[in-house]
Amino acid sequence: MPKDNKRKGKGDGDVKLRIAIVDKEKCKPRKCKQECKGYCPVNRMGKQCIDVSKKSKICYISESLCIGCGICVQKCPFDAISIINLPKALNSSTTHRYGPNSFKLHRLPIPRPGQVLGLVGTNGIGKSTALKILGGKLKPNLGKFDGMGPDWSDILAYFRGSELQNYFTKILEEDLKVTMKPQFVDHIPRSVAGHVGPILAKKDGRSVQKYVMDMLDLNDVASRSIDVLSGGELQRFAIGVVTVQDKDVYMYDEPSSYLDVKQRLNAALLIRSIVEGDEGAKRYVVVVEHDLSVLDYLSDYICVLYGVPGAYGVITMPYSVREGINVFLAGFIPTENMRFRDEELTFKVAQQLDNDAEVSDGKAGGHHAYPDMTKTLVPKPRKRKFKKKKKKKKKRGTFKLHVKRGGFRPSQIVVMLGENGTGKTTFIRMLAGVMKPDEADETGKTVVPEFNISYKPQKIVPRFEGTVQQLLVRKIPKFYAHPRFNSDVIKPLNVDKLYDQEVKHLSGGELQRVAITLALGKPADLYLIDEPSAYLDSEQRILAAKVIKRFIIQAKKTAYVVEHDFIMATYLADNVVVYEGRPGVECTANSPQPLLSGMNKFLKQLDITFRRDPTNYRPRINKQNSIKDRDQKKRGTYFYMDDD
Repeated sequence: MPKDNKRKGKGDGDVKLRIAIVDKEKCKPRKCKQECKGYCPVNRMGKQCIDVSKKSKICYISESLCIGCGICVQKCPFDAISIINLPKALNSSTTHRYGPNSFKLHRLPIPRPGQVLGLVGTNGIGKSTALKILGGKLKPNLGKFDGMGPDWSDILAYFRGSELQNYFTKILEEDLKVTMKPQFVDHIPRSVAGHVGPILAKKDGRSVQKYVMDMLDLNDVASRSIDVLSGGELQRFAIGVVTVQDKDVYMYDEPSSYLDVKQRLNAALLIRSIVEGDEGAKRYVVVVEHDLSVLDYLSDYICVLYGVPGAYGVITMPYSVREGINVFLAGFIPTENMRFRDEELTFKVAQQLDNDAEVSDGKAGGHHAYPDMTKTLVPKPRKRKFKKKKKKKKKRGTFKLHVKRGGFRPSQIVVMLGENGTGKTTFIRMLAGVMKPDEADETGKTVVPEFNISYKPQKIVPRFEGTVQQLLVRKIPKFYAHPRFNSDVIKPLNVDKLYDQEVKHLSGGELQRVAITLALGKPADLYLIDEPSAYLDSEQRILAAKVIKRFIIQAKKTAYVVEHDFIMATYLADNVVVYEGRPGVECTANSPQPLLSGMNKFLKQLDITFRRDPTNYRPRINKQNSIKDRDQKKRGTYFYMDDD
């Protein structure tokens, strides 16, 4: 008997450490021969480990009977099955599971009153699920998805002795009122109607509407209807609506998307203001953010999420801000002795060459140059859907961009730094030949030298009818079949895993990775890449930056990149173009200059300072009016890159 019990106990341990995931979108039992069922050794022994038939929507895998052989994973023609062995420490820490063979979340982040909790992790790892549970919109089932699930008394008993017990008790008793900014702000016009100013005034429960509108630059759009706002305006509006409310719990899901550097910092300051003062000491704030510099700036402590996207996610215990972000970048959790990434991510700044000053003026032999240019944009008249009372008609001004002459050399990346509305995309379109400068319109002659151009636009609209693989074969047949391009671009961006998916059904991040691949796969002298980090999570941004940098250096080409993620911009840049002037009115694009001097000039405009982390060299924003902030401003070193 003791011997049998011992075997049984060992088997139970194996059951708890293995999960089977079946992708509902990929699994197609009616289009395959049920290879998973036929080749499963447990099924051949007469037990029902995999249950599937022609009438089934998806196959079912019994995790208690699965032996982890992985045969079904290899035999599935649609790559719909994943068998994953979990760490032993996760035996009894399941917080929520959506159903059989589906995503599973372990542990929860612990919010604290009067502090900002930051969450960092890849997409599909459970951040939004954690927010829904903390917001009271999703009841944690502790892994018991059959039947009604556990009662709240069982849930509170599960979290007994932790800060979450007190938190959920307050949620149940309705002592805590929650407000949440959604991740996808482009869906807001479908559910909200009205104008920006009146909606904010109606929601204002803290008497902070004027301050919020000033910080988020919403005064110019106060009279606009929600359905005509751009992505950045919708993002700022959503942040404003959440911030003005008088609630106990504030949640922000990716607040920096669509915003430029200045707007991101203002939004971070605004979010931090919620926990200031006597009233702020009672409020909870939780933020999910992929821009690591912004996350560093606004958070008081960090929880890291790791695991397998779409399969399971694990939330670590709270860390200090610096330690938490460094743990995420290192891919190793020392307190749990757990490595969740093979490669450590570092941000060493490229060494500047001695001829950078000459290149910036376009004088160096063998380098390309462009002259001084000007472009005037006249806005098109907007069609109004409704009549308004006659008011004093405002003259709609034009936008004028001045470009100072410059140049570039092979194996160089030039990053363009400026606020939204300063003409970065206009300059790129002029280099691409899509838009002609005023000088060309006046003289009828070509002003900008003709280059072979590869252009990735800011907005990506999927119009191709077919799969990702068919798109790559049609657009970049030469590079698609090239082994080096596959190993250096396609595989690091995980585009090969999207081959069988329809282009029109891709998510924003998947579309972005495909667009970067297409841009790099086109033979060109000059690569123009507009906001490559949009829709990508923290890890994907770093990988995309490494892919772009390695490709440009090895191919000995040049890239002009527009980027608002400061860490990604710093990693990519050899030279920078700094924009000055009034956004939307008149701006100047200066000549390319070395990284350090260019960053100093740009940061001085924003009145913020950066230092470098000594562990992984990532740029860190100094807290406003801190000792380091005042010291660097006094010395004029806004971008301090010496070791701490």
